[in-house]
Amino acid sequence: MIVHLKTPLTKEDTQKLRIKDSVYISGTIYTARDSAHKRIIETGSPVDLEGAVIFHAGPIIKKEDDDTYQMVAVGPTTSTRMNPYQAEVLDQGALAVIGKGGMDEKTAEALKRNGAVFLAAVGGCAALYVSSVLKINSVHWLDLGVPEAVWELEVKDFGPLIVTMDSNGGNLYEEVRRRGNP
Repeated sequence: MIVHLKTPLTKEDTQKLRIKDSVYISGTIYTARDSAHKRIIETGSPVDLEGAVIFHAGPIIKKEDDDTYQMVAVGPTTSTRMNPYQAEVLDQGALAVIGKGGMDEKTAEALKRNGAVFLAAVGGCAALYVSSVLKINSVHWLDLGVPEAVWELEVKDFGPLIVTMDSNGGNLYEEVRRRGNP
């Protein structure tokens, strides 16, 4: 099934999603990697996480002469690095996580507990994903460095994204392992 969602998401949006669904998102999404996740846990989020979509990505950004920013490329980074923090971030209200490679059992339990989903983005498609970014609304924690900062992106039909871990315990990665595929 192909689903188009608008942020902020609701549990009604995410709880109907099942593994293998294709998703496109419009609205606001936030990039966040290891350092940002750690700081969110330690000091609180710089943005409202209620219904938020967090994208595990380290974008390539160009600063313009007028002090605005332009997104050059944005693709997913390996999500397992966020395992130590992701469950707690989901408990703060985020309802979708975009990344690659799947996440651990602690995160899978947090997805179920919070009615949230993990959406896989295809590595190597940074040019495709950046074409869905309309603008950069703001940046938080630039002191962490450009790739680790929290970038607030306005997107239209951001995707395709595949539901690989759903709020009902569905896990495409585990399904593949059980079938004996590498």
